[in-house]
Amino acid sequence: MNKLREVVEAKAKELGCAAIGVADLTEVAKDQPGLFENVDGEYPRAVVMGIRLQEAALDGVVDSPTPLYFHNYRQCNYQLDRMAWFVADILQSSGFKALAVPASQIIKKDPMRGAVSHRRLGELAGIGFRGRNNLLVHPQHGALMRYVTVLTEADLPADGPYDGEGCGPCRACIDVCPARAIGETSSDHNLEACYAKLTEFTRIPYVGQHICGVCVKA
Repeated sequence: MNKLREVVEAKAKELGCAAIGVADLTEVAKDQPGLFENVDGEYPRAVVMGIRLQEAALDGVVDSPTPLYFHNYRQCNYQLDRMAWFVADILQSSGFKALAVPASQIIKKDPMRGAVSHRRLGELAGIGFRGRNNLLVHPQHGALMRYVTVLTEADLPADGPYDGEGCGPCRACIDVCPARAIGETSSDHNLEACYAKLTEFTRIPYVGQHICGVCVKA
């Protein structure tokens, strides 16, 4: 399993991965069954991988997303999905069930939900912490990351949950949030207000998607 993890990491890094971790889901599945309510099957491990957005693509983002940022965001998701596909194929070819979960597929609205929470699984995989803006914050790259997950039955060596420092005194994202949705902790985040503002942004010409980028830039 150590060798298989090395192969997985090497492939992910070859495809541009900037952060990777493996979460042990054995106990989580028992304590938080809702975390996997939109996924069929049981998986003891999650391989979480992240790619950095290009910082320059956020230069024009002030209080709303730009078409250029949207393109960068979309291409990042494409690369993540491609990465997850190859990693899942490696695990499947090694005889283990594996499921590549899309990086940015929305399957529910009000509130907005994906098949799994890449942020939560990233915390469990030791990649980063949940910031005030409710995003997964990497200790080196900040919120300038996007993530994807491969669920697998392969008993890969797992990393422990992230136990480093959080946001500390930084509150850069609070004042700039166009939805006024960010509070002192991630649990204070107003998802309803955030989603309403993202819905407004879908009407921006050549954007047309629920994205923002303002707190990511901050």
